[in-house]
Amino acid sequence: MKIAFFELGEWAKPLVQEALSAHELSFSEEALDESHVPGDANVEIISVFVGSSLSKKVLDQFPKLKLVAVRSMGFDHIDIEACRERGILVSRVPAYGENTVAEYTWGLILSLTRKIYQAVDRIKETGEFTFKGLRGTDVEGKTLGIVGLGKIGKRVARIAKGFEMRLIGTDPHPDAEFAKETGLTYVELEELLSTSDIITLHAPLLDSTRHLLNKKNMRTIKHGAYLVNTARGGLVETEALCEQLLSGQLAGVALDVLEEEGDLKEELELLSRPDASAQDFRVLLENHRLIRMPNVLITPHNAFNSQEALECIVETTLRNIQGFVEGKPINLVS
Repeated sequence: MKIAFFELGEWAKPLVQEALSAHELSFSEEALDESHVPGDANVEIISVFVGSSLSKKVLDQFPKLKLVAVRSMGFDHIDIEACRERGILVSRVPAYGENTVAEYTWGLILSLTRKIYQAVDRIKETGEFTFKGLRGTDVEGKTLGIVGLGKIGKRVARIAKGFEMRLIGTDPHPDAEFAKETGLTYVELEELLSTSDIITLHAPLLDSTRHLLNKKNMRTIKHGAYLVNTARGGLVETEALCEQLLSGQLAGVALDVLEEEGDLKEELELLSRPDASAQDFRVLLENHRLIRMPNVLITPHNAFNSQEALECIVETTLRNIQGFVEGKPINLVS
């Protein structure tokens, strides 16, 4: 079969070539989207990472396509309905070491609460060896609100136990056994926002969760709370986030993801897009505003990026492809 990999680093090629040696393979470190579609239309399997965008227009360029193997948990960058209409299966990586993102989340939490980034930056940029203006706050005894208690959210909670925090969380599928194990209390989102000292997001981006945090409910956030998002940028309405930071309702924010982060990386492309809306431009400007705020930490969608997690992603993707080839597909998007 003809199999094309996109956004695949050189380190992973030997693993793929060894596992799929019986197939015709092609590789690209670039993302696959409407601005970058390769010339070979006879590809039967495509594997992409989070930077690609497989719209119906892109999918239509591959008439023989049978499987899209997504190398991530999320799949909001794939037009699932267009795939269903053509009978194209979509597989994903349901887990790739939940501790990877959880540990990164805790790195951001501590950087916020103890002003670690500002302390390091001060020494490097000015050489000024003083702690003036760098007073932080302990997490012990504080309330941690976890939005989304899948594998990553649960791992974040277990780490929080070591800090002796009070745990609350919200999830459409409460796990009574986990709650008993950790002492976590399940609450509605509104209560979580109004009572948490630190809020961390670990929900998938779906139609039902887009702008889960928005202008209306973010006004109820506990004054002086911190917000961390290592999940998906679209969970938070950017305009509302800016408002709460400027008002002081939020003491600080750490973001590994941004709403419309792809457009932030490709601003010239956005400016030339005939379908770009006023909302697209507003979000782009607000992202730049966030970047310049002193109480906002932004990292470039890096929470997944450990050697162990990347190896797990590739290994799972290879199993997904091999299962499909053998007529036993696994890890399919329903």
